[in-house]
Amino acid sequence: MSSIATQPDESGASLHWRALERLYRSAPINELFRSQLEVTGTGAATIRFLVEPQAYHAAGAAHGTVYFKMLDDAAFYAANTLVTDRFLLTTSFNLHFTKPVREGEVIAEGRWVSGRKRVLVAESRLVDAEGEEIGRGTGTFMRSRIPLSSLPGYSGGSD
Repeated sequence: MSSIATQPDESGASLHWRALERLYRSAPINELFRSQLEVTGTGAATIRFLVEPQAYHAAGAAHGTVYFKMLDDAAFYAANTLVTDRFLLTTSFNLHFTKPVREGEVIAEGRWVSGRKRVLVAESRLVDAEGEEIGRGTGTFMRSRIPLSSLPGYSGGSD
């Protein structure tokens, strides 16, 4: 097993990206969040999601859980575009809240920053419907022992 991130060729990249999108859709946690992942390039991922009242804290805005989930996922999938054989694991994530958000569409934009061996670093930001940044984060992600090909969402056909 190589410990260096493997970068697919152009046609292989597209297949890998679509498989990552299927993997995202297959995760049971995403039944709780109305969201859609799009891998937009090597080291880049975007998640569109809706903030709805059931995700509010007592003061009537989105709970930090929503911020973390979407920031972590966007950064994770941006990093996993560089690794075609193994599932990554989040080892740490630093989160900054910059503005509360209420109901509406929010976009999480993730991008790979550095690392190609065992640990990769990626960052992400959340943008509300008015185009204002509402949060940002940076995560470190480690190659796991879990082959991507062993995960039904990754290896399954189109849905």
